[in-house]
Amino acid sequence: MNVLIVEDEKSLASEMAAFLEKEHYLVELAHTGMEASEKIAVNLYDFILLDLGLPDYDGLDLLREAKEINHEAAFIIITARGEVEDKIKGLDLGADDYIAKPFSLLELNSRMAAIARRKFGQRTSHISFGEFILDPLSRKVICQDSEVDLTKKQFDLLHYLLLNKNRALTRIQLYEHIWGNLLGDEYDSNFIDVHIKNLRKKLAEYAPVEWLETVRGVGYRANTE
Repeated sequence: MNVLIVEDEKSLASEMAAFLEKEHYLVELAHTGMEASEKIAVNLYDFILLDLGLPDYDGLDLLREAKEINHEAAFIIITARGEVEDKIKGLDLGADDYIAKPFSLLELNSRMAAIARRKFGQRTSHISFGEFILDPLSRKVICQDSEVDLTKKQFDLLHYLLLNKNRALTRIQLYEHIWGNLLGDEYDSNFIDVHIKNLRKKLAEYAPVEWLETVRGVGYRANTE
């Protein structure tokens, strides 16, 4: 999942980024509100971790702005402020959770996982689809007691499709989620098509994959209905 950390304390931001990258998140940093605003305007994020006490921007204004542009993102307010009013204002503006400094990175990870379960309707850590079972924690895909040999990117691509099951995802959405932000002419829609083709081929060695659909003119969908 794509994460933007908006935090002016550079050492804390770097510590958070290093931890979340080990948990298989794609992470970007913004140390000012202006930098965050520019990133949010052109990129899609699954999570935005937002410090309210930015040096150049009111954090609540940035939250309001980000919600309008990237309304599907999950927002966690991270701040040293302890006032109840700040927490209430942030939640009223659409933040999904609130965590006060100092905090445990393990707690942050647990809160993000809980939000992801709510956001994507995931009731258990395992995701069943067709004859397959995907386990996000062990990062394994199992079919009839056999493990499917997927690369990291193939696993992330499949996981993202399943988290958004029955929803058509564009090639750009898939690219940004798995490989990070688009950089001008570097994007090639065939890039996603090749990865989907290879993913289908590997899965088809174990069971039918008709549920992994091509949506003409749009992208791809994991149809589990």
